[in-house]
Amino acid sequence: MDNAAARKVMVDSQVRVNDVTDRGLQAALLAVPREKFCVPDRAYAAYAEVEVEVAGDRKLMMARDVAKLLQNIDAREGETALAIAGPYAAAVLARMGVTVTAQEADAGVFEVAGEALAEAGVTTVVAPLTQPTGADWDIIVSEGAVAARPDAWIAALKVGGRLVVVERAGPNGKAVLYVRGREGVSRRELFDSHPPVLAEMTPEPVFAL
Repeated sequence: MDNAAARKVMVDSQVRVNDVTDRGLQAALLAVPREKFCVPDRAYAAYAEVEVEVAGDRKLMMARDVAKLLQNIDAREGETALAIAGPYAAAVLARMGVTVTAQEADAGVFEVAGEALAEAGVTTVVAPLTQPTGADWDIIVSEGAVAARPDAWIAALKVGGRLVVVERAGPNGKAVLYVRGREGVSRRELFDSHPPVLAEMTPEPVFAL
């Protein structure tokens, strides 16, 4: 399989046609080998319009949705980013000149994608997704959905920092952009998206008598 040709088809048929116009982002998507971020026996599906298995219950977000998330976060060279359950997004951001740390709860994800992340210059951390590593991030991004507003993630942003994530409490999800300001946090809905919900980011049910 000609993966470089497949990447071009992906960008032309899934990304550009969905209003992703940032040329730097397009170039990064053309350069990052998406097939190296999914389980080897599913690498053939890396450029299809599907969510491809990585390890355990983790899947790569569809390229169209990753691209739309990253365009809305307006990443700039020299910024810092934390990619929580977002290995492919981490590599794309790194290609755009961002200093990136990828955080996963399941070390198995890095057994699959660790080599590609190292080649991209991405630092990797294994830690619970509910506890973001570090602080004062310019950017936080996730390829998985959350069932409720991730306040711990927002708290890890610097003033002016941006978080993009899909919030999904049922069958339908909405990608949202949070921006942390000096006086509070703003929230803007971006587009419909339906990636799997991260189990760790689902609140425990509360029962009332």
